[in-house]
Amino acid sequence: MAGCWLVSMPKRDVSIVDPLWPMVFVAVAWSLWLWSDGSGSDRAWLMLVMVSAWGLRLGAHLTARKWGEPEDFRYQSLRRRLPPFWLWSLPAVFILQAALAVVVSLPVQAVLGDSDPSPLRWLDWVGAAVWAVGLVFESVGDEQLRRFKAEEANRGKVMDRGLWRYSRHPNYFGDSVVWWGIWVVAAAAGAWWTVAGPVVMTTLLLRVSGVTLLERRMGKRRPGYAEYVARTSAFVPMPPRRTDR
Repeated sequence: MAGCWLVSMPKRDVSIVDPLWPMVFVAVAWSLWLWSDGSGSDRAWLMLVMVSAWGLRLGAHLTARKWGEPEDFRYQSLRRRLPPFWLWSLPAVFILQAALAVVVSLPVQAVLGDSDPSPLRWLDWVGAAVWAVGLVFESVGDEQLRRFKAEEANRGKVMDRGLWRYSRHPNYFGDSVVWWGIWVVAAAAGAWWTVAGPVVMTTLLLRVSGVTLLERRMGKRRPGYAEYVARTSAFVPMPPRRTDR
């Protein structure tokens, strides 16, 4: 993270940290797998695959989305509020995200740092299934939004197609579900205490850097967004509500 901070200073763009965020989890998983006595267990392999697939896909998506774009509006706001931002960005962005990654990755640390060679249990497969559902929601939601934004005719319009008809943030919902699935696998190994990981991730997505900030911004910039909010669930996918009353 310190290296990323140094790169961000001449660029005046700390949002380069966003594509790095999922890769931190991949690095944690592979480091633990390479150095742990339990690296050969079936559960360790399952965890390594789940974290790598999630992190590599999200990292590639965020890199492609960020390429050639200015600094994200969230960081522009921080830059205005915390001068000199080149200094404050180290603790307020980079160190903070590193600390959050430590907490969120607790289930990964518990499984890949464990030397238990016991075979996979039914709960492991439940966790893998939950993870897969989350990955589908996140991946499909991201791709649907990317295609929508790529069409010039959609400029200024509200995305309410596909998964976005049932949730205003299906990609964030999927991200949360991914980490609940990862936690279930950790719980199968007895690491129930790592529940702090998905709780923190879900809180970040709902209340900190995800839904809350975007809702505030979209409400000001998109005509018709209030009507979309009235009929569409904010997070958990639900059938659209009727608004013809």
